[in-house]
Amino acid sequence: MFNAIDRNPRLRRSWRAALLTAMVVAGTAVAAQPAVAAPFDLAGWATQGGGTTGGGSASPVTVSDATAFTNAAKSTSASVIRVSGTIKLSSMTKVASNKTIIGVGSNAQITGSGLNVANASNVIIRNISFHDWNDDAINVQYSTRVWLDHNSFANGYDGALDVKRASDYVTVSWNKFSSHDKTMLLGHDDGNGSEDTGKLRVTYHHNWFNGTNQRHPRVRFGNPVHVYNNYYGGVTSYGVASTKDAGVLVEGNYFENTKDPFHRGEGDSPAANLVARSNYFVNSGAGDAGGSVKTIPYSYTLDAASGVKASVTSGAGVGKI
Repeated sequence: MFNAIDRNPRLRRSWRAALLTAMVVAGTAVAAQPAVAAPFDLAGWATQGGGTTGGGSASPVTVSDATAFTNAAKSTSASVIRVSGTIKLSSMTKVASNKTIIGVGSNAQITGSGLNVANASNVIIRNISFHDWNDDAINVQYSTRVWLDHNSFANGYDGALDVKRASDYVTVSWNKFSSHDKTMLLGHDDGNGSEDTGKLRVTYHHNWFNGTNQRHPRVRFGNPVHVYNNYYGGVTSYGVASTKDAGVLVEGNYFENTKDPFHRGEGDSPAANLVARSNYFVNSGAGDAGGSVKTIPYSYTLDAASGVKASVTSGAGVGKI
């Protein structure tokens, strides 16, 4: 079990006159690495439970309109779907099991609505720009072994990337989120413990939160949830919230101009466990941690927090792979 390092009380409603500009350093089970270009290989929870390969070696098919995309995404066959140009959706589109959806170049876009990864397993979505959606950009529910990597999200209606309803073994990596309110929800309701307890295990690493508002992520039930090496730049409400029986490890992140980097409890949801270590703070609050979190079962490389801003801003989002 990880023992928590208690922080100052949460700073959501009052801005301190003098904010911390310091790096919080504590013991870590994984050695921090120098600030060098990080690899883009799969890491974290999506490596577990048999791993995540998507469509594998299936012959790629390229789609450039909504009809072709929808038909390919819902197919029961293993598929590698290459998105060319802009796909305009009118409603949430089902993504079935054993799919790799990857954008061509740096201009692949999905707009109008989003993707529903429901009752599926072994799904990869990479290198797509999502904007102006009318529901969620990506909704993952009742699904396992999902990797969401190097996408960009901006200016949508509801959640940018939500994971809920007994989903498990998910990695969210190297994405960029901008100009959005409800960024990432993990667990949708305090009353859903019968489905969610023991699941909702997600890794969030090397993501860029660029002036977004809240839920980076907001967690219920998942334990351990791993939030590492992300860059929080100008987050306006709060960074990470651990609520309702969750256990969240927040380590090696770079918080800049973020008055409330992490806390326990949110709204009507009770406080849960949050361990914070080896984070770096610039003109930001200190956060609120407490309790203990289950041990991370996989190996990973933790970058030095002081170099995370540089590596993430140069490597996150579309057009990098």
